Amino acid sequence: MKKQIALVLAVGALLPASRVLADTTIANFTFETSVPTTAGPFNAEVGTGTISGSHAGASVYSSPAGNGSAHSYSSTLWATGDYYQLHFSTVGLSGVYLNFDQVSSGTGPGKFLLEYSTDGTTFTPVTGTDYTVLANTTPNAWSSGTHLTTTTFNNDLTGITAINNKSDVYIRFVDDSTTSANGGTVATGGTDRMDNIVVVVPEPSTYALLGTGLASLLFFRRKK
Repeated sequence: MKKQIALVLAVGALLPASRVLADTTIANFTFETSVPTTAGPFNAEVGTGTISGSHAGASVYSSPAGNGSAHSYSSTLWATGDYYQLHFSTVGLSGVYLNFDQVSSGTGPGKFLLEYSTDGTTFTPVTGTDYTVLANTTPNAWSSGTHLTTTTFNNDLTGITAINNKSDVYIRFVDDSTTSANGGTVATGGTDRMDNIVVVVPEPSTYALLGTGLASLLFFRRKK
């Protein structure tokens, strides 16, 4: 029994360290270095890749408090079809995950569509349905000191094989409605902001290690 417990503890201790070392971060945008005040493009703080914004009108860009950090990427004057865009490479990689934080002011856009492209011209919806962005008010108000999971979006893009091993991959966060975050109509001064955008490829060896540990545990139990 002591051997079994020791093995479980050893496997558990190895997993977190293995995950940190094995995952491949393609791009991580924290906006702590770029501190945006224009449409960009801006480089990722970790990895390689860029983010930029596109508005039909004269949007004002800024970097107010993020989700648990000092800065984010924010803009005004949202109209249907306006967007933020990521550009990065997946050469030699497959199985992409995309995680990000996003929130809008009450009169900012409340419905977005996530799209991808490999040529920067033809874009395809990731799911075909909009996702809802919450209003930046209590209990979902962003501050520099606290990270809120309620405004975090986790996207498994592993099923989109078209973006694997490509020199150019584009992801757009597109304003897809005139409905604001508070349920009204998007206003000229309404804002939307993003933070902690991470494009990552998890390493399968993490799960292989877990499987090996469990198999070893069963082996010891049978010998016992």
